[in-house]
Amino acid sequence: MLTRPDPGSLTLLFEGRPIPAREGESVASALIAAGILAFRTTPVSGAPRGPFCMMGACFDCLAVVDGVGSVQTCLVQVRDGMRIERQQGARDIASETTG
Repeated sequence: MLTRPDPGSLTLLFEGRPIPAREGESVASALIAAGILAFRTTPVSGAPRGPFCMMGACFDCLAVVDGVGSVQTCLVQVRDGMRIERQQGARDIASETTG
């Protein structure tokens, strides 16, 4: 019987809530597995959006990751202790550069 090594367990924080994740998976897949489907709101209408393509083409998976906005979460692997927040509208570049 073939056995696969168990990938390490990690924890990321989504809006302060601990979310279990597995080493090697994307942030988007970890959030979806935890039942979180809306990662951002649109700039014009405020409609909730979540991952669609899971390959970096649609930009619906954008979120704030460790204080940086407009991160494509489907392309970023989880790291233990990452802090993820929903992105509200367009990215706020000024607050990222001024701290």
